[in-house]
Amino acid sequence: MERFGRRALHAAVAGVAATLLIAGCSGQALEGDSSDTASGEQITLKWNIFGDMGQEQLKAKYEKLNPNIKIVFNKSEYQAHHEDLQKKLVAGSGAADVVAVDEGFMVQMRAQADKFVNLLDKGSGKLEGNYLAWKWKGGQSADGKLIGLGTDVGGLAMCYRTDLFKAAGLPTERDQVSALWPTWDAFIQTGQKYVQATGKKFVDSGTNMFNPVLAQQPVGFYDESEKLLMDGGPKIAFETSMKALDAGISANLNSFQPGWDQGFTGDKFAALPCPAWMLGHIQQTAPKQKGKWDIAAIPGGGGNWGGSWFTVPAQGKHVDEAVKFTEWMVQPEQQIEVFKTVGNLPSQPALYKDPAVLDFKHPFMSNAPTGQIFAKTAESLQPQYLGKKNGKTREAVEAVITRVQQGKLKSDAAWAEAVKEAEKVANS
Repeated sequence: MERFGRRALHAAVAGVAATLLIAGCSGQALEGDSSDTASGEQITLKWNIFGDMGQEQLKAKYEKLNPNIKIVFNKSEYQAHHEDLQKKLVAGSGAADVVAVDEGFMVQMRAQADKFVNLLDKGSGKLEGNYLAWKWKGGQSADGKLIGLGTDVGGLAMCYRTDLFKAAGLPTERDQVSALWPTWDAFIQTGQKYVQATGKKFVDSGTNMFNPVLAQQPVGFYDESEKLLMDGGPKIAFETSMKALDAGISANLNSFQPGWDQGFTGDKFAALPCPAWMLGHIQQTAPKQKGKWDIAAIPGGGGNWGGSWFTVPAQGKHVDEAVKFTEWMVQPEQQIEVFKTVGNLPSQPALYKDPAVLDFKHPFMSNAPTGQIFAKTAESLQPQYLGKKNGKTREAVEAVITRVQQGKLKSDAAWAEAVKEAEKVANS
């Protein structure tokens, strides 16, 4: 998914029996229930997303089960996607029938709950027991309305190129690689060794250092009173990013910006922080690198970066059909299929013990046991409160990091600039 600031990506653990109960109680009923629209009316549902959410598979599968439904999806860049949704909500028209919302913007959308369908009124409350408690709560407004059903969580790991590590004289086995960097300082030191050995850069960008470190902090940009708190987690993350830039290990290729995809195929970096949703982008961007990527532990341990919800704007013409589609998409069978295809980790803990997830080894990622790796991170997640203006604040701070990368701003002056830009957003 395009983040970001997702951004896992997004615990408790239940048994296999719970998974079977979920599938038996709701998954099969929804899949076979095309009679709800038995009138035969042909209906088009617009589905707006960012990144890769396994849309091709889900679209074709749902249309086959429901011949009178046509799904038209539109995929756009992360920031533009959410800005477009906000504009359509204010205008009162034009929004898609089903819209994905990332964690960085969900608080903002929850504050406008009247502009979305309250899914509790449509019977979606029956799904609450399937979810991580914090993920379910994340879809609810302050007055208890449910505006979104959770898709994935963004538990963190570190993806790395085994062939490039080998060429640099670094270990390649995932346990040995994990041992290289118990801390972010150790990660930066490993990056310097790589640069010295190869003459190439180690990590993709300073912003992709900032976001995972921030995700590991107990408090992010805002507290629950919406007070900006730059001197806590944001300062720690920013200083880590500046250390990486000053150490010369960054290729200065911001995620989902021009040149980033070419950085994968051109071997411009050897490692990048990897929420579960990042796996799909890697394999789609660099398909010839199958078996050259692997997954190690994230420095510092834990953290959640990203994870989304599917929402149904109230202005839609086919609300009931949109709700039905949304509920179907979050059923275990679909969530497992998406996990195997693009890597997104479900936010339903019963699935973490389902053999389909737990025993899965990702063929593209050197057969890494992604189910075990990311389920383990999800079990210990302590999600942050992100704030109504989190998305725009993160964008403003990332823009300052980018200026440093471009040589337009000195690193020792960057923090004051980041604070100033964040305060502009907070006070707007």
